[in-house]
Amino acid sequence: MKVIAAVDIMGGSVVRLVKGDPANKIVYGSDPVETAKKWEAAGADMLHIVDLDAALSTGSNSESVRKITEAIRIPVQIAGGIRSQEAAQSVLAKGPRVVLGTMAYSDHDAVKKLAKQNPGKIVISIDQMNGNVMVKGWKESSGVKVADAISQFMAMGIDEFLLTSIERDGTLRGPDLETLVDAVKSGSKIIASGGISSIEDVIRVRSAGCTSVILGKALYDGKVSVERAKAVA
Repeated sequence: MKVIAAVDIMGGSVVRLVKGDPANKIVYGSDPVETAKKWEAAGADMLHIVDLDAALSTGSNSESVRKITEAIRIPVQIAGGIRSQEAAQSVLAKGPRVVLGTMAYSDHDAVKKLAKQNPGKIVISIDQMNGNVMVKGWKESSGVKVADAISQFMAMGIDEFLLTSIERDGTLRGPDLETLVDAVKSGSKIIASGGISSIEDVIRVRSAGCTSVILGKALYDGKVSVERAKAVA
């Protein structure tokens, strides 16, 4: 199982939101590049970079994202506000993987083209609340259930999904294991996100069959280290 460190950027700073609420944020640093280098040095397998301002349609941190991709050598996946085929191609031209959320549920044709042209580089974001996939910065329901979303995109040739439990994200309440286990049964690769609070949670996610785990608030609060997570992953 891969250990992925999250670098969420808002207003040029590294932050963590609770349940995706921009009014409920904690600022952990003012230099996203140095934060990225820190997790790279700690041994993270990958970075998950999120432009929160782009996701919430309140701005852009594209310059910070660019600087990170140029400063580190480990793989990265970029998420947040990528809502057109052109925007996705712009990110993919730099080499990293792209995580598609809102766009994936509104423009299937574009997603199919991107998946065909960029095999292995497209990850579909499944941000769920009570089993429903949420879009547009987690503010609106897509009207699609988690299992149905996975089936739809697997039929397009995409087999990797970032599954986030919104109600647990940034809360340290533990992962939504029931949803994760059900998703793994589809035969797809599941990246677990939301609620991780301890090494025991990392072990539970691994035991559920997830192929990757994203460490966010627990990492920044010192409850879990990259090194210890790697040791049990």
